[in-house]
Amino acid sequence: MYNFLDYIDYQCTFNMMASKGLMAATTKPMILSILQEGKNYGYKIIQRVKEISGGSLNWSDGMLYPVLHRLEKEGFISSEWIISDLDRKRKYYSITEAGKAELHAEKETWMKAHAILTQLWDLNPSI
Repeated sequence: MYNFLDYIDYQCTFNMMASKGLMAATTKPMILSILQEGKNYGYKIIQRVKEISGGSLNWSDGMLYPVLHRLEKEGFISSEWIISDLDRKRKYYSITEAGKAELHAEKETWMKAHAILTQLWDLNPSI
């Protein structure tokens, strides 16, 4: 079995100064949030992450697909093969009810952590 943090180190480029642990911790809520917008396939998820991060987060196929498979095994997402208008077969992923509940719990945890760090660092949230 591989060490997920080492795997992320090799397969994902994070141009901001972030630790491997932070990267691993944010992957699940980011994927679930993207899938809450609607069903999507791997390449489009990678492009959405790049878009919302302003290009500072560049995920690779090799990083994304093991996470998608794990989330599907845990019941947080489901998948289905869909043939596009161009006769191309793509695997689309959707968030499940369990995934929505998990995303809600993740949001609460991250918002609490954000509030605590904001207070500790005396940050101005409007910046």
